[in-house]
Amino acid sequence: MTGTLYPFLRRDPLDAMASTAGKARESLELRRRVLHEMEGRLAACAAALAAAFRGGGRLFTFGNGGSSTDAQSVADLFTGRGLPAVSLAADTALVTALGNDVGFEVVFARQLAALGGAGDIACALSTSGGSANVLRGLQRAAGLRMVTVGFAGSGGGRMAEERLAEHLFVVPSSSVHRIQEAQATLYHVLAELVSAAAG
Repeated sequence: MTGTLYPFLRRDPLDAMASTAGKARESLELRRRVLHEMEGRLAACAAALAAAFRGGGRLFTFGNGGSSTDAQSVADLFTGRGLPAVSLAADTALVTALGNDVGFEVVFARQLAALGGAGDIACALSTSGGSANVLRGLQRAAGLRMVTVGFAGSGGGRMAEERLAEHLFVVPSSSVHRIQEAQATLYHVLAELVSAAAG
C-alpha cells in the first residue's frame, strides 16, 4: 500500500539523485537563459521603477497560490531596500471578504482602486498568465496610470495576448516549478537594479 501512495519510496536512491541533479541543471540553464535574453528588458523596467519610486510611488504586488508567496517575496525584497511595497494577497481578511462578498476575480482590482494611483507600480505574478483576478488587477492598474509589471510562464497567456503589462517577463517553460524558480531569479535581479538606481 505504501508503494502505491508513495511510489518514490520504491525508487533506487541513485535514480532519485540523478532526477534531482537533472532538475537542478534544467533550472540553472533556464535561469541563465532568461537573464541573458531579458537583460535589456530588466534594465528598462528597473529604470521605470526607480523613477516611480523617486517620484513617491509605491509598489503593489499580487498573485495566487505559490505566486502569492512570490508576490510577498517581491514586496519584502523592495521593503528591505527601503522602498515602499506591499503584497495585496497578504491581507487574508480583506482578500477573503472581497472574495466572499464581491467575487474573487476582483480581490486585487478593488485593493488597487482603493490604495493605488498614478505613479505607483503594480507587479503581477502568474505561472499561466491567465488568472482572472491577476488580469483584472493589471487592467485596473493601467486605468489608474500605474507602471505595470508582469511575470508569467509558458506563452504568457492572456497577460501577454492582451498586453496587460508594460514590462512583461515570460519564462519559456511549461513547468510550474521551473517558471517560479526563473521568475525568482528575475525579480531578485530587478530588485538589485532598482535599488541601485533609486538610491
